[in-house]
Amino acid sequence: MRKLGVWVLVAGVIWNCSAPLHAQERGAIAMIYYWKAKPGKLAEYNRYIREAAEPIDLEAKRQGAFISVTTFVSQKEDGPWTHLRVFVLKDRAQLDNLSRALEAAGARLEPNEAKRKARAEYAATLRDPVAQEMVEIL
Repeated sequence: MRKLGVWVLVAGVIWNCSAPLHAQERGAIAMIYYWKAKPGKLAEYNRYIREAAEPIDLEAKRQGAFISVTTFVSQKEDGPWTHLRVFVLKDRAQLDNLSRALEAAGARLEPNEAKRKARAEYAATLRDPVAQEMVEIL
């Protein structure tokens, strides 16, 4: 039942992002990333997302990399994931370029390669990847 609740929540965000709005493009697909914060690192990983990932996301979005991104944080301490990030995309071309666009945005915000590498290494101390899934939006 808990899994159903998460999917209802995700479906609502995706529907909201794909609804015909005057200034918003309609999403055709979404890329969903599941992450698990390491024990004792939930608050630190939340801060990392706000301070490091979100600025990169905003820069990538400004460059047309995706339509929207939403991060969900599970309240279930023993669940298989703690963070679910949903990127809504207009088409498969955006999907194919998503990783490169996020990397390029990170490089624009932090031109120093050593600092970017340190940021990635720090992120690895906070969380582990669980899964990723591409879904179509009806």
